[in-house]
Amino acid sequence: MDDFKLYIGGKFVEGARSIDVINPATGQAFARCPVADEAQLDEAVAAARSAFPAWSALSQDDRAAMLMRIADAMQEQAGEFSRLLTNEQGKPLEQAGMEIMGAAFTLKAFAGMRTQPRILKDDGKARISEIRRPLGVVAAICPWNFPVMMLANKIGPALVTGNTVVLKPAPTTPLTALKFAEVCAGVLPAGVVNVICDDNDLGAALTAHPDVDKIAFTGSTATGRKVMEAAAASIKRVTLELGGNDAAIVLDDADPVATARKVFQGAMANAGQVCIAIKRAYVADAIYDAFCDELARLANAAVVDDGTKQGTQMGPVQNKAQFEKLKRLLDESRDEGTVIAGGAAIEREGYFIQPTVIRDVGDDARIVQEEQFGPVLPVLRYADIEDVLARSNDTRFGLGGSVWGGDVERAASIAERVESGTVWVNQHLALNPKVPFRGAKESGLGTELGEEGLNEYTQAKIINVAL
Repeated sequence: MDDFKLYIGGKFVEGARSIDVINPATGQAFARCPVADEAQLDEAVAAARSAFPAWSALSQDDRAAMLMRIADAMQEQAGEFSRLLTNEQGKPLEQAGMEIMGAAFTLKAFAGMRTQPRILKDDGKARISEIRRPLGVVAAICPWNFPVMMLANKIGPALVTGNTVVLKPAPTTPLTALKFAEVCAGVLPAGVVNVICDDNDLGAALTAHPDVDKIAFTGSTATGRKVMEAAAASIKRVTLELGGNDAAIVLDDADPVATARKVFQGAMANAGQVCIAIKRAYVADAIYDAFCDELARLANAAVVDDGTKQGTQMGPVQNKAQFEKLKRLLDESRDEGTVIAGGAAIEREGYFIQPTVIRDVGDDARIVQEEQFGPVLPVLRYADIEDVLARSNDTRFGLGGSVWGGDVERAASIAERVESGTVWVNQHLALNPKVPFRGAKESGLGTELGEEGLNEYTQAKIINVAL
């Protein structure tokens, strides 16, 4: 087992205590992780606050150059990162490698972005400009499904705009964040990035901390509400990327087999543990049976195994709590539709769920109304476009969605009426660090990625000069 340590103020330090890190493919501990107490949390925030003046005084180019060095180092150590990610998160090794390289690419994308002053008026009588300045200390709180990618989404814009960071990974996937700290230690000044771990007990103290200026959070909607409550006391800036219940609307002119294959990938990627995974599929009557048959074939053929084994297509669910939740949901769902593939946990060590497809489900079924966050896809039929739009939009979530059809312009016009922050046409899960990503309804607040995501880490200031 590696000797992992917290990273506070440029130093690697022991935690107040330690906890087991579980390999979800075995259900057994494979490492120990140090966890901080509130005193160490305060030290991390104080270190970030102390580092802020000098870091923010650097040019954007200087900060971006260091961000590029971090990204390069991640790429050079991609093998080590990937193995550690598979062990703690469960995803197949190849997919873990894609996440590491994607995170490095995202850091480089943000390193290429700049906040620029805008001239709003310059007529000889007045010159009015808008400039942007960093906020201060950012609390970056990351989830367990994509612990490295979500880290990059927050660290990238925070650093290039001149903020300092206290990073808190999820308690079940802390080790890749601590390895990221090792990379930062070789590049950044002390205190610019600090990494603390907890046992799900420091979130409230971090989000309410008086010296934290912004919270960047990815996680459940329920926890997002608590983050907003904590931020309200001092009017902290917040970016929230929360839960989703993404619908795929498959039109009657879609190829049922080819589209089913793409929808299956959009639903089952990362064992369904993706905020923007397809959680519900609405399929036109004319192609419903053929579509369901292909989904069932794909689910039954999927290779589900330990992510370190060659040929594995889907790994386990990441943690026991989510595993137990999914088992209860599947038990209930057998009475709410027809299970045509999967439908249960796999009888073996670890947290494995069979890729599950359920057809002939009603709109009021819990498996349709709630975000499953696992390899489970309910398939509903429809006959009328107005009807399916009303049904698919009847949710408190609005993170993503997709429309699939042979007539692209028709599909795009329908996509405009889907009530989500992002709607794809004939694709799903297509993200680009230069394209803004945001949630509607209860799926989030603010923007990640793109120049708008960059600006979320700054305070806009108007300079109004009489000439």
